[in-house]
Amino acid sequence: MELPDTRLSRLIDPLLIRIGEAISWLWLLLMITIVGNVVLRYAFGEGRVEFEEIQWHIYACGFLLGLAYAYQADSHIRVDVLHERLTVRTRAWIELYGTLLFVLPFIAVILIFGVPFVTASFHMGEVSQAPGGLPLRWIIKAALPIGFGLLLIAAIARLSRVCTLLFLTPEDPRGAE
Repeated sequence: MELPDTRLSRLIDPLLIRIGEAISWLWLLLMITIVGNVVLRYAFGEGRVEFEEIQWHIYACGFLLGLAYAYQADSHIRVDVLHERLTVRTRAWIELYGTLLFVLPFIAVILIFGVPFVTASFHMGEVSQAPGGLPLRWIIKAALPIGFGLLLIAAIARLSRVCTLLFLTPEDPRGAE
């Protein structure tokens, strides 16, 4: 859906795009780590717990920190069979209610509980339970509130664009298509 730009979205969207482009390099790093781990295991008979853990950490960071980029770019999953048959204004109303009733409350819950989750991990010096696992477990746990904080920023920018379309753009008599 093509939404009008707002002053807020012009400020936030380029930042989210830069973060998304930077985070995309994590997928290359993940692939290199996986290949390295497979080569070590099957060619040299040497399995490394820390490589397995770092794979999950890279994947989690890529996914969590990439959420905001996907939301900003409107490349998240929709039921396109229904969505494509609706007018732009109807889609905007669905977007508005979906953001206000589902996205923002979910983000709030994650942030309310995620920050103490990370703080507790930091204060107790949590490490991996696996022998030879990674230290500083709070770093990977911090990806959760950081990712959802970025998603909050993306949702606010998108909400500004949706509200501009619904409340400040004159309605097209042909159905705003």
